[in-house]
Amino acid sequence: MFIQKKFHHQGILLLILTTVLWATVFPIQKYVVNYLPPEVILTVRFMLAAIAFAPWLRQLNPRLIRDAGLVGSFYFAQCAFLLSGLETSSANRAAFILSLNVVLVPLIAGTILGRKLPTRILIAAGLAVVGIGVMSWEGGGLSQGDLLVFICAVCIAIYILLLEKISPRHPTLPLTAAQLLVMALLSLVWAAPQLVDQFETIAIHFNALLYLGLAVSATPIWIQTLAQRWVASYEAALIYTLEPVFAALFSFWFLGETLGLRGILGGGIVLLATGLSQTRPKGNSQ
Repeated sequence: MFIQKKFHHQGILLLILTTVLWATVFPIQKYVVNYLPPEVILTVRFMLAAIAFAPWLRQLNPRLIRDAGLVGSFYFAQCAFLLSGLETSSANRAAFILSLNVVLVPLIAGTILGRKLPTRILIAAGLAVVGIGVMSWEGGGLSQGDLLVFICAVCIAIYILLLEKISPRHPTLPLTAAQLLVMALLSLVWAAPQLVDQFETIAIHFNALLYLGLAVSATPIWIQTLAQRWVASYEAALIYTLEPVFAALFSFWFLGETLGLRGILGGGIVLLATGLSQTRPKGNSQ
């Protein structure tokens, strides 16, 4: 029991680290996107990440290829729908819509998989959505981009649930490598027409792209694959709501963007929700 709790706590810390790494993408990508199309940035990120984990592709087998193809396709889909949606949906509204995956994960787990979740998780999920809504919701009518971002949130929820089921079946590093290869190949097909004309610009901004590839793509996917061996999908979804909180802090520190009362209040609610998700009644191991 002690060992199980130890691994669970390690998994929680690893997932929090993932949200910190994701949050660093905003100031860097905000700079790079001035010079390269988003599809090209995503493709280079995944290609560099796949190259970094290429040595573990020697351990591929048919079952690993099948599972990695499934989770890698959903990860690529969530990125593609998000990029497409952001063309007409604001970043703040997208952040709120993406946070809905914290509700979608237990909803899918409950209705399709028949899981019964602790009440505290359902309350924490609701609080997290409210917190991100306070931070980012701008009001106004919904657009086609908002719908695409919502589809992205659904893909994220499915990815989290799939990873919880698939990650214990395989060694972490080969599964990570195979996922990254699938994502790199899919993104390469998607952005191939634009890549040819962007080689010089890619070379100029290679250092920033290398950071995005290794620190924001490869490392978090590796950490997610490892941590979800020990952390339930609904807990992972709640922890991921910390990303906009850390992103707001990084934007405040590095870009000088204002962190107003709404940001502080919303971030506090998200932190409260995360803390609530980790409280367990005495004698309850759930």
